[in-house]
Amino acid sequence: MCLGVPGKVIKIIGDEGIVDFGGVKRRVVLALLKDLKEGDYVVVHAGFAIEKINMQEVRKLKEILEKF
Repeated sequence: MCLGVPGKVIKIIGDEGIVDFGGVKRRVVLALLKDLKEGDYVVVHAGFAIEKINMQEVRKLKEILEKF
């Protein structure tokens, strides 16, 4: 089973960036996604941003993750 975690891109540095996961900030590879900007939300798996998502999707994912 794969687990992707939603986070907010707070800084972009080339093909990488800093993503905030509810107060925990991590460096993430952003190279797989195009047209990202600071403030966007992404799903991260194994250190790679794999999908850009909107705020409604962020809320749904957080609800699911809180059950675990």
